[in-house]
Amino acid sequence: MTALHVALSGFCAVVALGLVVLIVRDREPGTLTLVALATLEVGLVVQLVIGLGRIFGDHGDLGVAAYIGYLVGALLILPIGFLWSAGERTRSGTAVLLVAVLALPVLFLRLHDLWAAR
Repeated sequence: MTALHVALSGFCAVVALGLVVLIVRDREPGTLTLVALATLEVGLVVQLVIGLGRIFGDHGDLGVAAYIGYLVGALLILPIGFLWSAGERTRSGTAVLLVAVLALPVLFLRLHDLWAAR
């Protein structure tokens, strides 16, 4: 696993913990949460650029379409979760953000598995 994936996964854990606190306290996400999500999204853009750069080098038998699909999918999860949660201004909306944030480390593991299998 790359250092970027480890850093992003750690940041996902911190953001997820904050979202759990918001759910328990029945509060809506505030500016700090939105800044954290935006920072996470910037990290995902960096991951996309690095991942695309990797496939133009020696990638062996890598399933390029699946790899790009996971890179783009990871990039889209937070905006989709945010739009969904914006329409649901309750604990459920915050829980949608939590699920989106928790899905990211799973995608990072899958990206690592795809790259390692090449």
